[in-house]
Amino acid sequence: MSLFVDTSVWSLAFRRDSPAAVPEVRYLRDALLGGEAVCATGLVLQELLQGWSGPRDGEQIIDRFADIFLVMPARDDHIEAARIRNQCRRSGIQVGTIDALLAQICIRHDLVMLTCDRDFSYIARHTSLRIWSAR
Repeated sequence: MSLFVDTSVWSLAFRRDSPAAVPEVRYLRDALLGGEAVCATGLVLQELLQGWSGPRDGEQIIDRFADIFLVMPARDDHIEAARIRNQCRRSGIQVGTIDALLAQICIRHDLVMLTCDRDFSYIARHTSLRIWSAR
């Protein structure tokens, strides 16, 4: 299984006071230590860097992301992400532009999303997005 890790999980993993009991953070740690394929995208890296203060924190994030494969969205991903967003809106679900794109990237590359953001579970109800579950 190839794993796409969302900003919500990385943010918890990088926090010094992160609760060790968060299953997604534990699974990320185990996946990294076990050599599982773990990836993200430039938008996730950017969101992380924007959320931390100080250049030292930013450099640590950049260093830790050095070995993480970044999946780049293609033109068709943006087109399909708009379709996902529109489909969800017609079903009464508000989906952010970036979340729709991240979902589409996972769908196209057959990646399982590791996230703590419940918005993706709403997207998954209306698409083929697969979300990791501790169950």
